[in-house]
Amino acid sequence: MFEQLGLIGCGLMGGSFALAMKKAGLVKRVVGYSKSPSTTVRARQLGVIDVEAPSALLAVAGADIVLVAVPVAATEATLKAIKHLVTPQMLIMDVGSTKADVVQAARRALRDQLGSFVPAHPITGREVSGVEYADAELYSGRQVILTPIERTLTAQLHKAEEVWTALGCRVNSMSPESHDTAFAAVSHLPHLLAFAMMNSITGQPSGDDFLSLAGPGFRDFTRIAASDPKMWRDILLSNREELLTQSRLFQQALQTFEQAMEQGDAQRLEDMLTLASETRTHWRMGAERR
Repeated sequence: MFEQLGLIGCGLMGGSFALAMKKAGLVKRVVGYSKSPSTTVRARQLGVIDVEAPSALLAVAGADIVLVAVPVAATEATLKAIKHLVTPQMLIMDVGSTKADVVQAARRALRDQLGSFVPAHPITGREVSGVEYADAELYSGRQVILTPIERTLTAQLHKAEEVWTALGCRVNSMSPESHDTAFAAVSHLPHLLAFAMMNSITGQPSGDDFLSLAGPGFRDFTRIAASDPKMWRDILLSNREELLTQSRLFQQALQTFEQAMEQGDAQRLEDMLTLASETRTHWRMGAERR
């Protein structure tokens, strides 16, 4: 049981964490801060937080657990703002979708207090944002990746593992660099493709007509293109080297399909489609690696 959660960023991810902590009986009080005062007010009205803080620093005052749920580009400034109240007993986590840049930001911002920080990436979310969509069940049954570094305190890492496990998550650990390589492939590239697909259609003279005919397949494929543009701008830029590598590999794979179609090579095309179909059929989200 924690006495106080200091929540910095009261949107979907942060708000859902606060509600989940309350539902699980893991925290007595939540003090929240968001850059937009109206968001903080709304979070209190919805019962996501108990007390509104006028600054990130005051949200941390008296907290024994802190969640930084801000865009990854704002991580360093946020950690610098709270540094003076960070203690070795405090557990600080983030929920950013990239980790190498977050770790470097934490090194610069927290310095001697770095050991209290446990970088975290819950593999969950929605294409909508805002505290109105906060859901106590958002993390339940999901995977959470922790990326501790050499200076992460063992006690804080264990606390982080216990917190996420108590919220119904499956917890795994890996290096920040390995994390970013993997998620460039399975998260960041799919978002980039969905955004690009929408722009490729709407950029055509008949784009609106095409969209009016689109069905469930198109809906499912492009759902994530409705995600927060500012958040994804930061993610795509912060992990751009790994993402560009994955984008080039995708382009190579696409070219092999194009070549088979250009050459009328039905067998080659069917073989590639079969491989993809069978791989997708046997894939299960969050399943253990074989």
